[in-house]
Amino acid sequence: MGAVDDYLATVSDPADRAALARVYEIARELAPDAEQGTGYRMPALKHDGKVLISAIRAAKHLGVYPFSAAAVAAVAGRVATIPGADASTGALRFAPGSEIPEDLIRDLVSFRLAEIDER
Repeated sequence: MGAVDDYLATVSDPADRAALARVYEIARELAPDAEQGTGYRMPALKHDGKVLISAIRAAKHLGVYPFSAAAVAAVAGRVATIPGADASTGALRFAPGSEIPEDLIRDLVSFRLAEIDER
């Protein structure tokens, strides 16, 4: 167990827990070496010691945080087409109980991995 697994165990709504878990599963598929840890006090996966992604249940939304404004900007246009979803400088927000599009997460994580690997 690690920070991500421990956190997911606390998410009481099954649909929200499944959506958040899927974000982490996709990230692990793309970055099998990713390790569980924290970033800005949130459960996160880390790649090469850098925070890759976090996904949490907030009071009014499901939040996905790639810790990169450029990564958010790369997918923000697509997020704007999803009902109940929006993007800010550093986060993607989805309505509770909604499914988070897998292709969007794959593109987000791939972008972030490229950023980390370029450093």
